[in-house]
Amino acid sequence: MPVATIEEAVVQKLRLLPQEKQQQALEFVEALEINAGEVKSPRRSLKGALAHLNIQLSSEDIAEARREMWRGYMQEGAE
Repeated sequence: MPVATIEEAVVQKLRLLPQEKQQQALEFVEALEINAGEVKSPRRSLKGALAHLNIQLSSEDIAEARREMWRGYMQEGAE
């Protein structure tokens, strides 16, 4: 006999679990319930998120940081 709803399928499987696992399932469902009520705000860019720090980075600053990072990576790989 096919299961009519997701709810019925979950209840059937839940009944087969030991008490401890049922408690874990309840806690998981409660966490899902809390997360469902949250509305995520759009993410700001890194530049926008750090604007209050008044850090001024030029394209050349970023390029130099990348070169330094890759230089260290290439040296580690050569060992």
